[in-house]
Amino acid sequence: MPKFAPEALRTVALVGHGASGKTTLAEALLAKAGVIQTPGSVEKGTTVCDFDALEKTYQHSLNASMVHLDHRDTRIHLIDTPGLPDFIGRALGALPAVETAAVVVSAQNGIEMITTRMMQWAKKRDLCRMIIINKIDAENIDLPGLLKAIQESFGAECLPINLPADDGKKVVDCFFNPAGDADFSSVADAHQALIDQVVEVDEKLMEKYLEQGDISPEELHAPFEQALREGHLIPVCFTSARNGAGVAELLEIMVKLLPNPTEGNPPQFLKGEGAAAQPIHAERDAKKHVLAHVFKVNIDPFIGKVGVFRVHQGTITRDTQLFIGDGRKPFKVSHPYLLRGKDFIETDALLPGDIGAVSKVDDIHFDAVLHDSHDEDHIHLAPLGFPVPMHRLAIEPKKRGDEQRISEALHKLTTEDPTFKVEHTAANETVISGLGELHMRYILDRMQGQYHAEVNTKPPRIPYRETITAKAEGHHHHKKQTGGAGQFGEVFLRIEPLTRGSGFEFVDEVKGGTIPGQYIPAVEKGVRQVLDAGPVAGYPLQDVRVIVYDGKHHPVDSKEVAFISAGKRAFMDAISKARPIVLEPIVNVEIAAPEAKMGDIAGDISSRRGQVSGTDSLAAGTLAIKGHAPLAELTDFQTRLKSVTAGQGSFSIELSHYEPVPPTVQKQLAELHAKTAHAEEE
Repeated sequence: MPKFAPEALRTVALVGHGASGKTTLAEALLAKAGVIQTPGSVEKGTTVCDFDALEKTYQHSLNASMVHLDHRDTRIHLIDTPGLPDFIGRALGALPAVETAAVVVSAQNGIEMITTRMMQWAKKRDLCRMIIINKIDAENIDLPGLLKAIQESFGAECLPINLPADDGKKVVDCFFNPAGDADFSSVADAHQALIDQVVEVDEKLMEKYLEQGDISPEELHAPFEQALREGHLIPVCFTSARNGAGVAELLEIMVKLLPNPTEGNPPQFLKGEGAAAQPIHAERDAKKHVLAHVFKVNIDPFIGKVGVFRVHQGTITRDTQLFIGDGRKPFKVSHPYLLRGKDFIETDALLPGDIGAVSKVDDIHFDAVLHDSHDEDHIHLAPLGFPVPMHRLAIEPKKRGDEQRISEALHKLTTEDPTFKVEHTAANETVISGLGELHMRYILDRMQGQYHAEVNTKPPRIPYRETITAKAEGHHHHKKQTGGAGQFGEVFLRIEPLTRGSGFEFVDEVKGGTIPGQYIPAVEKGVRQVLDAGPVAGYPLQDVRVIVYDGKHHPVDSKEVAFISAGKRAFMDAISKARPIVLEPIVNVEIAAPEAKMGDIAGDISSRRGQVSGTDSLAAGTLAIKGHAPLAELTDFQTRLKSVTAGQGSFSIELSHYEPVPPTVQKQLAELHAKTAHAEEE
């Protein structure tokens, strides 16, 4: 297995909306590089990247898939990512592993919801970006109009680096080539625009250019890389993965113009925790100690747990000893692998810029940093900012006795997916959360097919919260005498509301030892017992500060249990005086739908106590409608949207904030809680 120095490596994530042709493009690149004889087909389930059984069934990428290919003494690591909104978390997880995000846009569908989001997310991660317009041989397309829309949406720095020619059967280079014929626009003008854009980042080169009027391609390499790093240039290239147009040229662009690991923007590592965390930069040096980031974890039914990582510093070989995060127990790399779809290819060494994998390491987890220094402080990447999973289902076993099997399956699935969550609610429900209906269907199919864990589902209780709106004081005197040693504890406390989203604070202001220090944790424990079920409707309390300021104790009878009870009762006493209210989750809604249905959708959102905040144009005749609405009002929105748009609409939601429910809703929730509590008492 040949070794490639960091300078001879390229790392590229193919990102973009579903059905833009990312997987088919990866197949075309693999075939052009000679890795496979002929490109596979998504429809036939024969592609390298979509090898999972459910991916073949759904005919969509559902996971990030790694492949590598060699071209002109350069190794290119490609990550094919999902484009469906429900699986966007798996695409986001791949961004820290690459220098370049290649945003693939369908020439037929144009700019779509995920197109815009991936451009924004890649920019936030300081990645170099390029845009690949795919399917240029399709019928009824408007390539000049699409290029104009891209420049209007993402900036004038989006410049074509090649142009389609011969009715989309080939492309003509515009960077190295100053002349030629294209299906639209002028190759000479495109060449001039690229040179003008690139030289702007280098004053000396600009002076030379103004004096001489020409610059050699060799002189443009460094400023081209700088322009990519600074977002001053976003190259646009054209391809057809189906007929091969532009595929060879895309390989050349990746090798000649995209940054290698020593040229890209350094990853955003932090050393330490919280406010004290300091930014550090990995040095793309094979001789330094190891720093690698785990961006994907997969539970393989045959191999076991697989951690996929990007090496940022140092070299990983067989028998390298690595630590996981701030853990003190090392593991030994028995087999370092490269990945090509489902195939594990053992390699001698993984250098900075390589994407590799290890298997059968139980403690490895998503977002972990691997290193080889026992004394290393906690190093981690800047948070990725995944969408909050808001599509929820309550589940229960179909068969009695399957609880353990279901628990194990859920644990494995949460290990793999940062946007899949499991919670056990105060209502004694097991609730799973994902990014959408399709995400949940995939999870349930995996549970049944891979783990043989069958469940029934039902809508879960809406995750309401409770809080207070005024300051108040609470007091409780706990005294219990049953013969022998008794129980005694007395607590005085104040409560006050915090700003929305602040959570909970406990403050100890006891003076003079009226409550001995060893009993303060017991008071807090009692207070926290109340947080799980508020007094209005039984939902968790949030955004409350509790200040314990006085109390009494007894030298013999005071015990931890007494102060737990006193803290709990004093808190409940204060809440009853602090005008408690119920809060409901408000979610941001983004809907992609035909423009002709805008009025119907806006009216439907309004009828659900929601509000439309704006619209963006996507493909011709399609709008992205943005707004917000209470989560409780959207339980049947998926069905309604399909009905209104004849199946053409899609939507995604993410948590925005919590707001007080209307008085009528609070009254209904309180009455329901009172009936439930009464029934339980009987």
